[in-house]
Amino acid sequence: MYHQPVMVAEVLAGLGLRPGGTYVDCTVGGGGHGYALLERLEGRARLIGIDRDPEAIAAARERLAPFGDRVVLVRGEFSALPDILRELGVPGADGVLFDLGPSAHQLTTPRRGFSYQEDGPLDMRMDPEQELTAAKLVNILSEHELADLIRRYGEEKWATRIAHHIVEARRRRPITRTLELAEIVRKAIPAAARRRGPHPARRTFMALRVAVNRELEVLDKSLRDAARILRPGGRLCVLAYHSLEDRVVKNVFRALAGTCTCPPRAPKCLCRPVAILKIVTPHPLRPSAAEVEANPAARSARLRVAERCPPGEPY
Repeated sequence: MYHQPVMVAEVLAGLGLRPGGTYVDCTVGGGGHGYALLERLEGRARLIGIDRDPEAIAAARERLAPFGDRVVLVRGEFSALPDILRELGVPGADGVLFDLGPSAHQLTTPRRGFSYQEDGPLDMRMDPEQELTAAKLVNILSEHELADLIRRYGEEKWATRIAHHIVEARRRRPITRTLELAEIVRKAIPAAARRRGPHPARRTFMALRVAVNRELEVLDKSLRDAARILRPGGRLCVLAYHSLEDRVVKNVFRALAGTCTCPPRAPKCLCRPVAILKIVTPHPLRPSAAEVEANPAARSARLRVAERCPPGEPY
C-alpha cells in the first residue's frame, strides 16, 4: 500500500457523507481515504483528489480505478484549490479533507530523502520538480538562519548547536546525504539528551521538510479557501500530525467561527468577526489505542472538523 490512511472511520463520520455529494481530498496520497469514502457511499458521490506528488497521483489512480469517472485526479498544490475547482467547473463541495504531512511512501522511500534512518539524497521534496531541496537549505543558509529554521519549524531546543555543527561540517564538503546529516545532528546533541526520546535528528529533519515544502506558509490561506467553497452544511476535516500545523488549523477554525480576537481589556470589539463555520470538534479527536498499535504512524494524528454555516444563520 502506498500509504495507510489514518482515522478512516472518524474522517468519514466527520465529513457527514451525503449520497450524490462532491468531496475534495486535498492530499489524496494513495487514495486511501477517498476509496473508503466512495465505498461507503457505494460510488454515489464525486471525488476530486489533489496531490503535488506524481507518484501519489499514480498510486491513487490505480487504487480508485474501480470508481471510474466518479473520480477526478489533479496534480497540483492545495493552495490552488479555488483555481482547480474553477477549471473543473465545480461550484462548491460538500466536504473537504486535508491529511497534512508526508505520506508513508515518501517517508520510507530512501531516494525521496525524507528518512533519517536510511541513506539517500538529501531531498525532501513532495513535488520532485520544484527547485528547492533540503540539501540546498543545509548548504546555503547562514548559521543563524539554520538555527532559526530548526527552532521555529522543529521546536528543537538544541537548534543553535545543531546549526553550528552543520556549518562546521559543510566547510569540509557539501552535505548531500540523509545519514550524513543525521550523524552530524546526533553528534551536536549532548549524549545525555540523546539517550532518551525519539531519534535525535527527527526534529531537524521535520523542520527542513516543512521549510522545503512550505507546509505552514500556505496552510492558513488554503484552509480559508476550503471553508469558502463548502456548500451550507458541508464539512471541513483536517488531520494534523504536529503541534505547529495543528495550531494553524485551530486558529483558522476559531477565526472563521467568529471568535473575537481582540485583547481581553479592549473597550470594544474591533475585529467584528463573522461566523462562516461551526466548530464540530472543540478538541481534536485522536486515534484509538488499537489503531496506534496497528499503525504507529497514526500516534500523533489530530483530527479537527468544522461545518459551513447556512447563509444568514451563523452559529
